[in-house]
Amino acid sequence: MLDPRIYRMGIVPVVLAVIILAFSIEDQPGALHSNVVPDAFNGSHAYHTMRMLAEAYPDRQAGSPGDRQLAGYVARRLGPKGYGFKVSTDFFTGATAHGDRLLENVVGYRAGGGNGSIVLVSHRDAAGSPSRAGVSGTAVMLELARVLAGQTLNRTLVVVSTSGSDGAAGTQRLASQLPGPVDAVLVLGDLAGTGTRQPLVVPWSDGQNVAPAALRNTLAAALTAQTGLTSQAAGLFGQMAHLAYPLSASEQAPLVADGLPAVELSLSSGRDPAPNEPTSAARIAGVGRATFEAVSALEGGPGVGTSSTYMLWDGKVIPVWAVRLLVLVLILPVLAVTVDGMARARRRGQVISRWIGWVVASAAPFILATILIVIARATGWIGPASSIPVNSGSWPLGAGGIALLVVIGLLIVGGLLWLRPMLIGLLGLRGRLTTPGQQASQPSLTGHEPVGRSAPAARRDRDPGASHGAGAAAGVLVLMCVIAIAIWVSNPFAALLLVPALHLWLWVVTPDVRLPLPATVGLVLAGLAPVALLATYFALTFGVGPLGLTWDGVLLLAGGGVSVLSAIEWSLLAGCALSVVAIVWRAQAKPAEVPVTVRGPVSYAGPGSLGGTESALRR
Repeated sequence: MLDPRIYRMGIVPVVLAVIILAFSIEDQPGALHSNVVPDAFNGSHAYHTMRMLAEAYPDRQAGSPGDRQLAGYVARRLGPKGYGFKVSTDFFTGATAHGDRLLENVVGYRAGGGNGSIVLVSHRDAAGSPSRAGVSGTAVMLELARVLAGQTLNRTLVVVSTSGSDGAAGTQRLASQLPGPVDAVLVLGDLAGTGTRQPLVVPWSDGQNVAPAALRNTLAAALTAQTGLTSQAAGLFGQMAHLAYPLSASEQAPLVADGLPAVELSLSSGRDPAPNEPTSAARIAGVGRATFEAVSALEGGPGVGTSSTYMLWDGKVIPVWAVRLLVLVLILPVLAVTVDGMARARRRGQVISRWIGWVVASAAPFILATILIVIARATGWIGPASSIPVNSGSWPLGAGGIALLVVIGLLIVGGLLWLRPMLIGLLGLRGRLTTPGQQASQPSLTGHEPVGRSAPAARRDRDPGASHGAGAAAGVLVLMCVIAIAIWVSNPFAALLLVPALHLWLWVVTPDVRLPLPATVGLVLAGLAPVALLATYFALTFGVGPLGLTWDGVLLLAGGGVSVLSAIEWSLLAGCALSVVAIVWRAQAKPAEVPVTVRGPVSYAGPGSLGGTESALRR
């Protein structure tokens, strides 16, 4: 089935694509700078405001009375009797950890001399109490509003206090309401905590967009200049993970997904600080001055552009079109071999559509689990669900969530043990996947009838797709290539995760190749490694374990953060993985003994003709 010449020829375009990728790399834009001295920011005043707010409004769960009271305080401070902003209030219903609640965004405007606007956003709600670090962003935002209210502005200044930070309900609402043009959005998170997590400047979205490099560099440079802290950008795998499976629990995510140039500045990197997280007056003063310096540079400088899709490497920008080209040519060698192998299998009497159905049968339990989650959300089984991930412990499982996970687990296990064999039986392929020792009883690959079998029996084996492994291999590879190309069309970074499995499992499922068991197991695991590393990366990013990550996935699918089509695609890939394991299992099984049906040549007249019997001895 495998033609090495076709595979080798398919590798040649990969070399050309790598060369094109190397020449497409560009220098990333530098940071914007300002001549304004940031000493006008009063760090001591911001620190005392933070402590006052935490003590006056200790219970600030989204939609609670304390949250609404703090919203009123912010509106009064920003309003005509305070800093002179034009204030409006936007009420909306948003999903929270405690159900759908009436939430409130407070928006203050101060017109500038030209077009465009700079937007400052900070949430005021907190899951725990008193959460001083959680309200530090609001304190810094109010101090910046006070300082900037006395200056002549080139751009309109928009100050927004949001609620519903876990699930980003406030910024999702803001993204749909914010008038343009918007030059930059700075989301202020934990600015006073003594601990830090990287990256301090968070650029990700819940789509494929990333905040402009110029905006990231401007805020990172100001932060280093004022505090000595360095925001470390994610490595290549971290960037690929966020682009392949766009997940971000921080509040800039919906804004960046809508194409707005937005980043979040947070010492806890978008996570919720602990309710009793220690705070530092020096830390909030330094970070506040850095924010003021960045706002001044953005307010008086050129535009930073819009969010887009790219990767950073060693200070360079890798454009998305070069990555897309590279991923496509990495898929083509396996696709070419698969098309050739499918043609060979069909000439040997295989019915490829049945073997594709054999693979889909392994994916059926996962597809049913996807449908169950959608039904559970529609019927209110699991209550509210967020379209972006939530941090560790923010949205607890509850009795309904635990029951749903148990039912999903039973559905998958029961589907693999009962539904899959039933579907395979309906396809007429039960027992068709044979071991190497059983191939003697199957039709020959040359088309000749096997010795000792009648022609009708051989034709029956050959007709519906009786095979040793060529049909199964073609079914797995065809389905994997089709799914990889479908994913590549919408997201080349996600398709890149499938490339190792495509190339490595090609050598595992092909019946022409016989590898030792350790090598086979190693290739299977290596193909699964990118997905396992992806899950581990996000578990560490969100601070959750395997159960929490599974629950986040259920909430994302129920809340629309992951589309049903995407879930079905990955369910089919799970079926491909199980089918590869089934092929390996059967290939390594002990060959079955073939019963002896013929005892000698056709002219053999029986044991007496060779002597040794009583009648022969008499002669």
